[in-house]
Amino acid sequence: MQSQALHMMILFLLLLSINICTAQVVPRMAKPGCQEYCGDVLIPYPFGIGSSEDCYLEDWFEIECSNQSSKTTSSAPHYKPVLKRAQLEVLNISIGGTLQVNSPVTFFCNGINGSSRIADLTGSPFVYSQENNRFTAVSCGFLAMMESAELVVGGCRSVCNHQKSASCDIGINCCQTTIPPYLTMMSASILYQGETQKADCDDYAFLVDKHWFERSSSARAVKSRRHVPVVLEWNIINSTSSLALFGSYVSNSSFDPYYYNYEGRPYCLGSPALDYNNRSTLSCYCPDGFEGNPYLRQTCQDIDECMTGHNRCGPHCKCVNVPGYYVCVDKKKTKLILIIGLGAGLGLLLISWLGYRFLKKRHIMKRREMFFKRKLENQISSGEVNVEKIKLFKSKELEKSTDNFNIDRILGQGGQGTVYKGMLTDGRIVAVKKSKIVDESQFSDFINEVVILSQINHRNVVQLLGCCLETEVPILVYEFIPNGNLSQYIHKQHEEFPLTWEVRLQIAREIAGALSYLHASASPPIYHRDIKSTNILLDAKYRAKVADFGTSRSVAIDQTHLSTLVHGTFGYLDPEYFQSSQFTDKSDVYSFGVVLVELLTGKKPISFNRSQEEGKSLATYFITSMQLDRLFEILDAQVVKGGSKADIIAVANLARRCLNLSGRKRPTMREVTAELEGIQMSEKTSNGEQYYEELEYVETESSW
Repeated sequence: MQSQALHMMILFLLLLSINICTAQVVPRMAKPGCQEYCGDVLIPYPFGIGSSEDCYLEDWFEIECSNQSSKTTSSAPHYKPVLKRAQLEVLNISIGGTLQVNSPVTFFCNGINGSSRIADLTGSPFVYSQENNRFTAVSCGFLAMMESAELVVGGCRSVCNHQKSASCDIGINCCQTTIPPYLTMMSASILYQGETQKADCDDYAFLVDKHWFERSSSARAVKSRRHVPVVLEWNIINSTSSLALFGSYVSNSSFDPYYYNYEGRPYCLGSPALDYNNRSTLSCYCPDGFEGNPYLRQTCQDIDECMTGHNRCGPHCKCVNVPGYYVCVDKKKTKLILIIGLGAGLGLLLISWLGYRFLKKRHIMKRREMFFKRKLENQISSGEVNVEKIKLFKSKELEKSTDNFNIDRILGQGGQGTVYKGMLTDGRIVAVKKSKIVDESQFSDFINEVVILSQINHRNVVQLLGCCLETEVPILVYEFIPNGNLSQYIHKQHEEFPLTWEVRLQIAREIAGALSYLHASASPPIYHRDIKSTNILLDAKYRAKVADFGTSRSVAIDQTHLSTLVHGTFGYLDPEYFQSSQFTDKSDVYSFGVVLVELLTGKKPISFNRSQEEGKSLATYFITSMQLDRLFEILDAQVVKGGSKADIIAVANLARRCLNLSGRKRPTMREVTAELEGIQMSEKTSNGEQYYEELEYVETESSW
């Protein structure tokens, strides 16, 4: 390594004294002897064309290049690349981990609901990109839904403008929403709510590359295309065969790519589990300042920044390219540096080079930290953050606590990040949430969660212990909640902790108490905006803890609603909020009502196993069953077994009031809490039990 540095210093001195014109050599992207283009589409390894399996990494990466021009005409050949195993036309491949393909549009007409589906990529190294794609539906007045493995994973609805000249703008005559992470299969459907489908195929839905869609003229123009571009994300599955190929480049978590800039040596980094199969992945890169295909296991080529930029150093300085970067040298001092002598020059430049590497690395770390601190300090200075509650953790401390974010420490994954189990130096077990976002414009949820949770002090709200501002992506540290989320206990049998009627009633009261505190006792009031059973955690004593405040919002005391883009989870979403985009405290009440019905029935908030008459949503199914006097036919067996008829009816009536389509007619969370406490007290009194402990609990809570 020292000899390499010496050679580099000598080269640097020579460049100061003579002008050398160099031509940028375009690095080869395919394997030697393999076809590099299909038509005008570049096919970089690990993708490949050809009969030789050596041209591509594995079957999923094989590209079939076929001539699409008509054999009966003399037109020029038109070659189309197709991802052979998935049978998807390839439009573009990025070595950075994305792949643009053509995907079909789903039309709803002629009695066919969902005539086309996007390709099923289950088991492949591909997922549909959450960041780059949007689910779009050209329809109005109906719910357009995304389904995956018979589960609803999202949806949207727009308002109607039936004028002949009306265009299809997002929100009017068509709608658009994000997709979940790690999606490998999807179909679209429209909930017509009793109305018949149209024969003219005017209702249709599609997944689409959001950048392409923003550039296209109109969503209506998609109808004639039948296919639209969609972005896939690809990775190398971390297996024995991939390690055999890339093993010499795979680096541990302490790897610093900037240290190797002068070599141009590619490197590969492992990532946490990609999907439900717990497969880990590898992604390979060229160091900063180099370009090429890092998957070809050859040195990346240096980028001559002096050739690619205009006047990088100004009129009085000379731009000198060095491996991985460039330096600016004062033209007047160039001759003086040469006169100093080779020996002194080498020593000076070696010190300068080491200093440059140190300063660059430090600059990168500071740049990562700067944005977090600036945003957080703005909140602190405005008095919105309780500074005493927020501890700033060191990145090394959290790396050590999670065994360098070991895949075996993963507690769960979601759209915003991955949660790891960690142990601090004082022995405390914590939950460490490492965000996936890297775009500065997306940090608002991270900052918002810190602000919101620093204001909350309630036993039934998960506690934020601190955060880390030193890393490339945000990290939050919470108290560790050991027993998972409520949804797991409602919808799966847990023999070690069955959800009896008493337990369900207790959990419902604890959730209601936490929401009542947020709405009426917190200063300023807080709307959660994403209440659902998966966001209710259970601690060591199976007490409820409300979690996930990334999209929550504080409101002024005299403010009645928030006007926002519609956000929430399908099945729990307040229909009034969905129509008006105005979120109120009663929108949280509606979502709580759905959770209460889940506790009563043991059924999921959305199900396609129910008939059209019963209703796909649990809220509709529940209200219809009560109207038809069939309540006890849909209740969970544990509820019927453990609760008195009067108490069950009382809770069911409370749930129905929470689900009223008019927000004004719903009770407040304080009223809900009071009613549940009354039902719980009457139940314990009727069973001959003392209620002293619960009374003490209520008095303590009222002091908050």
